[in-house]
Amino acid sequence: MEPYTYSAAADCGCVSCVSSGVAAGPRLNNNQLYKFSYTTEVLLNKARGSKEGSTGSRISCEVDVNLVWRDPNNDDEQLVQLAVNVAGKNNILEGTTTEGLLGKTNSAAVTKPFFLHLRNGKTKAFYSYWKEPAIIKNLKRGLASLLQVQLHTGKVIENDVSGRCLIEYKAVKGQITRTKRLETCRTAETGFTTHSKVLGVSRKSSSVTVFKLDDGFIHSAVAEETHWVSVNARRSTAAKVLSRQTLTLIGTEAGPLEAAGKDAAGVVKSTDDKLAAVGIVAEKVKPKCKSCPSLFEHWQAEQKRLEPTGLAKAAAPRSFLALIQSIRKASKEEILKVLKSASKTSLPQVVDAVTSSQTVASLDAMLQFLNFTDAKGFVLQERFLYACGFASHPNERMLQDISKGKIGSTDIKESVVIIMGALVHKLCQKGQCNVPTVVEVKKMILEVPYSTEDDSEVQMYLLALKNSLLPEAIPIFTKYAESKLGAYSTIALTALQRYDVGLITSEVKEAVNRVYHQNLRIYEKNVRAAAADVILSSNPSYMETKNLLLSIGHLPREMNKYMLSKIQDILRFNMPASKILRQVMKDMISQNYDRFSKVGSSSSFSGFMAQSSDVTSTYSLDILYSGSGILRRSNMNIFGASKGAVLHGLQVAIEAQGLESLIAATPDEGEEDLESFAGMSALLFDIQLRPVTFFKGYSDLMSKMFSMSGEPMNVVKGLILLSDHSEVIQLQSGLKASAEFQGGLAIDISGGMEISLWYRESKTSVNNRGALVFTGNITVDMDFLKTGVEVSFETEASLDFITTVQFSEYPFLVCMQMDKTTFPVSDFVTTYEGLPSGKNIVSRKSNKFLIPGSEFPLHQENSDMCKKVFDSSW
Repeated sequence: MEPYTYSAAADCGCVSCVSSGVAAGPRLNNNQLYKFSYTTEVLLNKARGSKEGSTGSRISCEVDVNLVWRDPNNDDEQLVQLAVNVAGKNNILEGTTTEGLLGKTNSAAVTKPFFLHLRNGKTKAFYSYWKEPAIIKNLKRGLASLLQVQLHTGKVIENDVSGRCLIEYKAVKGQITRTKRLETCRTAETGFTTHSKVLGVSRKSSSVTVFKLDDGFIHSAVAEETHWVSVNARRSTAAKVLSRQTLTLIGTEAGPLEAAGKDAAGVVKSTDDKLAAVGIVAEKVKPKCKSCPSLFEHWQAEQKRLEPTGLAKAAAPRSFLALIQSIRKASKEEILKVLKSASKTSLPQVVDAVTSSQTVASLDAMLQFLNFTDAKGFVLQERFLYACGFASHPNERMLQDISKGKIGSTDIKESVVIIMGALVHKLCQKGQCNVPTVVEVKKMILEVPYSTEDDSEVQMYLLALKNSLLPEAIPIFTKYAESKLGAYSTIALTALQRYDVGLITSEVKEAVNRVYHQNLRIYEKNVRAAAADVILSSNPSYMETKNLLLSIGHLPREMNKYMLSKIQDILRFNMPASKILRQVMKDMISQNYDRFSKVGSSSSFSGFMAQSSDVTSTYSLDILYSGSGILRRSNMNIFGASKGAVLHGLQVAIEAQGLESLIAATPDEGEEDLESFAGMSALLFDIQLRPVTFFKGYSDLMSKMFSMSGEPMNVVKGLILLSDHSEVIQLQSGLKASAEFQGGLAIDISGGMEISLWYRESKTSVNNRGALVFTGNITVDMDFLKTGVEVSFETEASLDFITTVQFSEYPFLVCMQMDKTTFPVSDFVTTYEGLPSGKNIVSRKSNKFLIPGSEFPLHQENSDMCKKVFDSSW
């Protein structure tokens, strides 16, 4: 596709360095007109795309430059006039005049002269007209910035069109190279990004200008600036902006005489009192869209794709991301209109999109639409709260709004408190830990566990603290780790495991070791297993590791097997604790046949789901059974790691207790008086969600036993904004490139537990369904011409984890299966160019392939057991 070209001719000139003494910067001669040819172009493409496949625009013109005034006491302080002459020229596009393309206002503004006040080669002031369109002023700033140059080697802070930046100059005979450190530039433009390094976006930029000198004059200036923006988790989903400027001497001729005056500002005012110092740094440009559909029209077009039946398809998160962009431009009234018109089935997905938009209008609309005093609105209220928890750039007001007001549902109250903790963590990540609302909420969640005796309240506030990851919460978790109540201990210990190892003090380690070794009281097996996880993941000492190994053989039967499997998994997978374990195991007392030959069905296993140069994804499966063969704890984790950062993508834990009476079995030590219970807890993208209860109490258990349909219970379902990056990239040419990168996930996680007393068999299942889309858009909108590139990828996948246990005899048979289906992956690159007239050119390329399904490998012992389980079922 050929890029658009704007050609406008005029007489142009050159800057020279003429003076007695050493010049600090370029100097112009009096009574001389300098003639420059000027070209600037911007090209957009995928990161590794060729120039031929790019889209963009080119502006070519000639510019007149002359000296207007010089300070009599300083030859390096000058006022320079620049003028572009496009009169009588056409052929900007075939059959189109300059005025026809730019419009009357822009066309007239282009021809108006502008002034640059230079001191020692640096911009002191830039003069133009306030009423000129911002895009025209910015293009003039880009041109003027090429006249700013230092003639000797060194580093300096400069103001130019890009902002206030660190510049490095390198002077070699006949040539000066100017390197702009773009990461240091400060402008008024604001944006936002996802704080997760795994799910986030990276930008790499460079800007180099080469000045050629001829006998002390600037003969040419060539600037090249490149920006790459990529998705961290898949760096091939990346786009590139290439901006070039070329200023070349084409001649000189007699010009106007230097004006007399006391200072530059006075001379400018005498020339035209409407001229003003408008600043050399580019100003904001408000985007305009004359043909864009309204939010309601957009919603009507996307509605079918957001029905629950289509959530497993990639079209759902793609529509979700597009809808978010429309909502961000809409008013509260427009958003409410969509909320009120949505069908009952699509409304939860609309709530996801509106909340994820994170604008003042969208939050106001949601708070007006939802009635938290009505317990019947539970589904929509929880979808709103979860979307707040996953928010990419929450603000203080979001936390303030959800922490106030009356709530009709106890489950929603629990979700509110838990999500408050997640928002505290995200706001602290943004450096807002000390804003009033965060301080108030921190105080509340830190104090309530000490001030209430209500078990459910203590539990919800512990979960909030688990999400907050506040260092101040570590003493609280340390205390509750040794609680008599197993639920408290489990939450506290799993929370401690999430902290940086450097925060786990010797006091914390001592408490956790007391739990594992039962120094003060008897603990449930799952609590001790959680304590072992903390010990092994917190840089254990030689003695801690040795004592842990020596305990194997003295634990309850199934826990012996679990701990043995855990140690073997750490060694096999080369986890951080493997080094100290190998040292301890050189001692034959710690490692011997009796200790390492314990039988049982509990296990711990880790493996790779995917490995690439961008991200490594791992999984772990921990299964702990009671001595009678009934599941005690099942824990599935998925982690993503990229360039040293780790994301806890998913954790689904199923816990059961007090079920031995069903099969007339004897409970394990310390678990004799536990109430019958089964439930599931999920952690998604580092956010702990509200736990779900399958049944609680013997009567509830029996009623569920006889009414079990085998259908899994939903834990979380909806659309999640995984990644959200928005910025305006200021180009040296004066143009702006808007970058919008987003990742959306449609997810459905469910789990279930079935028990057959007749067949003496139990089955637990965790089902994960999802569709993932990442899109990256970079556009350059010049008002009279819009060009852009979109890169994206999408996939649809499912992952099932099923555990079947036959407990008719001991050792009972356990079969674990973790399967992924064959799933498609698609990459797309779209380039587009458009004119206000409605004329558009769009080019789209795609690459699609299938990743075959498979069953994830577990240990050989599991494979042998699965054969026995399925053989015996026939």
